[in-house]
Amino acid sequence: MSAQPTSSTLSSAADADVLIVGAGPAGLALACALDAAGISSLLLEQQDSASLSAPPEDGRDIALTHRARQVMQQLGLWQRLPSSSVAPLREARVLDGEATSFLQFGAKDGHSAGQPLGWLVPNHLIRQAAHDEARSRAKLRIECGARVTALALNDDMARVSLADGRSLQAPLVVAADSRFSETRRRAGIGAAMRDFGRTVIVARVAHEGDNQGIAWECFRYGNTLALLPMNGGQCSAVITARSDQAASWLALDDAGFAERVQQQAGSRLGALRTASARHAYPLVAVYAHRFTAQRFALVGDAAVGMHPVTAHGYNFGLYGVQVLARELAAARRAGTDLGAGPALQRYDAEHRRVTLPIYLGTNAIVSLFTDERTPAKALRKAVLTVAERVPPFSGLIRRAITRQLTGEVAAA
Repeated sequence: MSAQPTSSTLSSAADADVLIVGAGPAGLALACALDAAGISSLLLEQQDSASLSAPPEDGRDIALTHRARQVMQQLGLWQRLPSSSVAPLREARVLDGEATSFLQFGAKDGHSAGQPLGWLVPNHLIRQAAHDEARSRAKLRIECGARVTALALNDDMARVSLADGRSLQAPLVVAADSRFSETRRRAGIGAAMRDFGRTVIVARVAHEGDNQGIAWECFRYGNTLALLPMNGGQCSAVITARSDQAASWLALDDAGFAERVQQQAGSRLGALRTASARHAYPLVAVYAHRFTAQRFALVGDAAVGMHPVTAHGYNFGLYGVQVLARELAAARRAGTDLGAGPALQRYDAEHRRVTLPIYLGTNAIVSLFTDERTPAKALRKAVLTVAERVPPFSGLIRRAITRQLTGEVAAA
């Protein structure tokens, strides 16, 4: 993404160098990265302009890694975030069942002293920053109310048809239209989907005590509760419950919701009260069979849609943006076709190498720590006990779990 812009080699028959389907935070970030490399893009978004320019609060708070922050800074997104809404994640603690002891992760597990594991930022503010940065770039175009109805990937050009009857073409089409991407399907790319049969319920809770930048991951019996430390004396409460039980969480009034969270969180943060509306999302993890095809690529959740327990969704989106933009910039400098195979193949290989182990590892952790059968409960207690007390196995387990939490390999 450090490539200097060069003169465009855009064919007169093309509407842009790259057509990006979906102007979510991944699609917008990619458009900014391509613009920095002198590659023109046209973003096609189904939403209207008003919805895109003022994203509503959706309850989700995103944990960003050091690499993700670096990418956002390079693109000008990080600088647009209100500093008061960026909360440092200094430590993570994992609890199992009704146990009072916990497994602790922090700077000693692979991060420089004084440096946080990452940062927590409200999702709608990330979307706002990405939109505002994209709009500030004069050559970057966004077309709202544009619904793609067909896709053709030909030897010479990729073409999309829109619901209004128009046809657009470019050397490359990139799908960034969610984990349930219709564009991915139209390209003939399948995906491994894991429906966990669970629903994620998110809301802010205010608390009397100081959260100290500590995230709590409580694998309770019956549901999982995560408390993510935000600024202003608040945490983001993330409840993962069986979908047939989610309604009971949503039916509670604010006092009842805070009381139930309090029961599961204990007295660690003092008295709690509900501080926002609740939002619910079905929990489905997705991993595309391929990230590229002829004149086609996937980024963001269209490529990898993660379980939220390790909070890597947008991080992986940014990693993919960084790699794909780098490869396309190299192709532009070499004067080669942006939709040709080699650049896309290198992106596919690198993004798969980075994401697949964490995707599989996250699903394995979720399977173990949400299994309510007696043997699984015994095994997860044993894993945490060994990780906490038994060297040298504790180092191995800590590094494995730290990698799931941060996307990085912890130091020995």
